[in-house]
Amino acid sequence: MSRASQAIAAFSTIVEWYDFTLYLYLAAVLSRVFFGAGQSGVLVTLGGFAVAYLMRPIGAIVFGHVGDRFGRRLTMLASMLMMSLAMLATALLPGRGEVGELAGALLLSIRCVMGFSVGGEYTGVVAYLMEGAPAERRGLVTSLAAAASEIGALLAAGVSALTVSLMSDADLVTWGWRIPFLFGAVLAAGVLVARVRIEESPDFDRQRASGTVPANPLRHALRHHRAGIVRGFAISALGSITYYVGITYVPVYLASVGAMSEAQTLQLATVAALAVIVVTPPLGALSDRIGRKPVLVGFALASVVLPISLFSLMAGASGAVATVGAVILAALAGGVSAVGAVATAEQFPGEGRLSGLAFGATTATAIFGGLAPWIAQALLAATGWAPLPGAMIAVVALATVPVLLKMPEAHAVR
Repeated sequence: MSRASQAIAAFSTIVEWYDFTLYLYLAAVLSRVFFGAGQSGVLVTLGGFAVAYLMRPIGAIVFGHVGDRFGRRLTMLASMLMMSLAMLATALLPGRGEVGELAGALLLSIRCVMGFSVGGEYTGVVAYLMEGAPAERRGLVTSLAAAASEIGALLAAGVSALTVSLMSDADLVTWGWRIPFLFGAVLAAGVLVARVRIEESPDFDRQRASGTVPANPLRHALRHHRAGIVRGFAISALGSITYYVGITYVPVYLASVGAMSEAQTLQLATVAALAVIVVTPPLGALSDRIGRKPVLVGFALASVVLPISLFSLMAGASGAVATVGAVILAALAGGVSAVGAVATAEQFPGEGRLSGLAFGATTATAIFGGLAPWIAQALLAATGWAPLPGAMIAVVALATVPVLLKMPEAHAVR
């Protein structure tokens, strides 16, 4: 596989994370535009994020079937086309003041389309990168998808912060919120054009040449790779809870507890995204040298110990201290994402790999990624206990440790 194809695949994940984190970063604004002001509007907006995430496993299964039967390239083109159209449709939506409650229903419907398309996007890219990378560099190459995703999150935070800080609240609610989504639609269209030129995965070419492409990838994965599905679920559960509660929920959390303004939290999110970009490739390379298992176990144990105290610290801290806490949480999440991507893909052979990832990794992402911010916000509102989001991370991390300890090592040691 050419380096150009790998680069296009790796850095095209920018679009996926740009859109999904953009929705969270603008949750407070979108709640006023589509659902009305107040805590109930924020909860409904976060609920829309959760519902869209529940569409991810469905999309992953559909696109995974396409990718396992007809090639990784086709599924990557189809998912990006759907994402481009969904982002453009979001930018053109009427608000609550124009069409009433229909506005919120339309927003949630488009979020479901986006969740469906994203379901096939990330797993397709991870499989494509791993299958085209040299065995001794799979961790590093595949981690680039996670780093590129964080560039998307950084763009989302930066564009959101710029939009919010440069506009009056009236202009922001009336029309300014559309600008970040229009930018995302243009970005997605550009990636789609670039993807037309990519080559097929060498592993899928091997399957076609040898006649081993499974006729029913879903049945094949469930029959032959149940243990891999369980391990992929555990790894992705840890990655999702640390990322979506430890990074993308943090701005909503700090605004909710009154620690920072909306503009300040978006600036903090930009710093956190930079931290993830910095740590991801070195940790992917480290996993090539010492293995996926020790790196993942180390980060799981750190996720048991640190998040409760960090959330408690951020709730009553100054801007500088809150930033330090957010950066540490971001580094934890970045470490899991860097190694988790290749580790989940390595749980399956090429035959039925995308379908196996759909059942394991993507299902866990829907539960522990999409639902987690909504649950964290609802429980925080009900209890008022500031460390609660950190406790959620710690519980999930503790549950994954036994699975990770029993996981066979799949990396190639140099």
